Amino acid sequence: MPLNLIITGVGGQGNVLASQILGRTAVRHGFKVTIGETFGLSQRGGPVMSHICISETKNYSPIIPPNMAHIILGLEPLEGIRIINEFGNPETTYIVNSRPIHPLNVIAGEVEYPDPEWIRDVLAQAGKTLFWLDAAQLAMDLGGPIMLNMIMLGALCALPGFPVTGDQIKEILPEIFPKKAIEANLKAIDIGGGLITKDEN
Repeated sequence: MPLNLIITGVGGQGNVLASQILGRTAVRHGFKVTIGETFGLSQRGGPVMSHICISETKNYSPIIPPNMAHIILGLEPLEGIRIINEFGNPETTYIVNSRPIHPLNVIAGEVEYPDPEWIRDVLAQAGKTLFWLDAAQLAMDLGGPIMLNMIMLGALCALPGFPVTGDQIKEILPEIFPKKAIEANLKAIDIGGGLITKDEN
């Protein structure tokens, strides 16, 4: 403690909501939590990064110090690799959704998006553990890309020793989502947790 976590992705993927749900759950179960967020040039499609510090004893700075992230959760692979040099270290655990979202300059043909397999190799070598998850396809199967953040949150909470469990997250989802969306989000947490369990076996 503190546990330093970064959730990174692009605008519209729901990483701010995921960080808020995680923070609320942790506080409810007796932890001290600070959350800091940084946004790119555009809210939708630009980089979005949430810094989350979870502690048993006190509140820490909302911005994680350089190279002190214990876990980096990447909702988009390029955004996951962007922050390696600044926040990663050899003991960092990476949980990364494997499907790219091409930024505007890639769509416009100004630059090329890196080969996702190259991104995977770099992440695997950069830290202690990499969970490279095909979570976007599972989100689509469940109901659409909006489900991605909950699948990834479920994966995060299934890490051995993580202070918040998937079941604890599920307890507060009725406070966050309308009744018609609760069942799908509960299922998303279970799907994400299953990805980590499967990867460990």
